[in-house]
Amino acid sequence: MSQPLKSKRALVTGGSRGIGAAIVKRLARDGADVTFTYASKPEHADETTHAARALGVRALAIAADGADAAAVSAAVERTVRELGGLDILVNNAGTLLIATIGTYRLEDFDRMVAVNLRGVFVAIQAAVRHMTAGGRIITIGSCNAERMPFGGGAVYAMSKAALVGLVKGLARDLGARSITVNNVQPGPTDTDMNPAQGEFADTLRKLMALPRYATPDEIAAMVAYLAGPEAAFVTGASLTIDGGFTA
Repeated sequence: MSQPLKSKRALVTGGSRGIGAAIVKRLARDGADVTFTYASKPEHADETTHAARALGVRALAIAADGADAAAVSAAVERTVRELGGLDILVNNAGTLLIATIGTYRLEDFDRMVAVNLRGVFVAIQAAVRHMTAGGRIITIGSCNAERMPFGGGAVYAMSKAALVGLVKGLARDLGARSITVNNVQPGPTDTDMNPAQGEFADTLRKLMALPRYATPDEIAAMVAYLAGPEAAFVTGASLTIDGGFTA
């Protein structure tokens, strides 16, 4: 089996389940040693750790809430200590709350920004202190940055649209160091947060050119491409994988 990430060291935030767990396992399958953060459900973190280790790599779960800047920074530092360095950072941790502008609580707004944007910034700032040429930074955004076809999603869309600008700017900041920075924008994906048989699934499928949900493994494949050697000339990009949701 080809292992294009052999000897690489990766950190995935929010990696215990769903898209994050698929990314952890795909990076491990491609040969990378990997740590990941989780905020709840340690049993899922254990399952993901065991699955990654079964692929013959080092794997470690680190408890860290994406809204806690100190915990996010500490997760980066622990990764460097445990794995001996850091080559790949995948910012997957995120949160979603749907509510109209008239009912959206300020504390919910603050948490959305803290996890979906501030935590990403904190992780990147900590990671680049340790990255060398060839480093990869990948954020998990959303197709809702480009299209929000239903009410109540304004704050979520804002948080994901902000990642597009952050990635473009950081690609300029880090290009001279040969570190790439890219954004993956999934569409509806079959996870426990948004199951393919959930109450909104039929509505979402009607908005897509391919009338089905993505699998987490399909999103992980895009991340693995950006983390690998074939994507060395891709930076500042937002790559949408949404079944035509934004077409």
